Amino acid sequence: MTGVFWNRSEERPRAGWRMLIFGLLLFILSTLLLTPLFLATDPLLARLSRALALEISRSFDGLITTLSITGAAALTGWLLDRRPFANFGFHLSQRWWLDFGFGLALGGVLMAGIFGVELALGWVTVTEVWRSVGGFSFPVAILIPAIAFLFVGYYEELLVRGYLLRNLAEGLNGHRLDSRWAVTIAWLLTSALFGFLHAGNPNATFISSFNIGLAGLFLGLGILLTGELAIPIGLHIAWNFFQGNVFGFPVSGLRVSEATAIAIQQSGPPLWTGGAFGPEAGLIGLIAIAVGSGLALLWVRWRRGPIAVHAPFAEYRQNTQRG
Repeated sequence: MTGVFWNRSEERPRAGWRMLIFGLLLFILSTLLLTPLFLATDPLLARLSRALALEISRSFDGLITTLSITGAAALTGWLLDRRPFANFGFHLSQRWWLDFGFGLALGGVLMAGIFGVELALGWVTVTEVWRSVGGFSFPVAILIPAIAFLFVGYYEELLVRGYLLRNLAEGLNGHRLDSRWAVTIAWLLTSALFGFLHAGNPNATFISSFNIGLAGLFLGLGILLTGELAIPIGLHIAWNFFQGNVFGFPVSGLRVSEATAIAIQQSGPPLWTGGAFGPEAGLIGLIAIAVGSGLALLWVRWRRGPIAVHAPFAEYRQNTQRG
């Protein structure tokens, strides 16, 4: 029975148990952090306008989730995975930060393209610019959602692409699969999970969830090819922020903020625009994902050489400092 729970050759629990314990630890940490914060901030938020209180609450939630996922990954990485935190995709270097900058630029450019096409076709109407919230100037008001999306881009990528994809790939490796196929299948499965996790969002449909799964493939392309989270995190942050707070679209079905550089009224065919869910549920979003994937491949080819699945992401090496 020991072999069901323990991998003797690696001297650690098997991947499924590591992920289960990670989930339990994540629940415990988030509960321990969330309850005191709620009690401490609730009286303060009650004095603010509803819109501003919602903005600040989302930022607090992002901070708690960030701390919880980071803490759970670090602890299980140290105690169970037996790897340094950097091996989840954070080998920080000049190349890492250049990839991160590319991800930021790519997300912003793609969303600007979506907005430009819809504006040219008459599918969006600009109703206001530099919209603020809570009586603050626009530069101050926009900082709150910017911080919130910084948290979201980091913790969702660490959770889905950093921790789960890595452990799943290691679990699949050797079971009639070589390391490259293990990483590829883990990339596909975690992208499907990413779509499922957004199925409960407002205005979600089967189509929107399927498209979010495809967006997960796009977001995960960087780690599939490089083994690092630099491109995925940068892309995720910029895609969400430009979508919601620069061009005024819903973000995965959510109206995430009143503060936006451009407020719009959406029209046009929902099949193309995504309707109330936002561009991610429409054909125009899929086109942007396809274009972005091509640009990401070109970037990796230019910066790192021939395109190939990063096989070491599925290969566990004891007492190493790099993945």
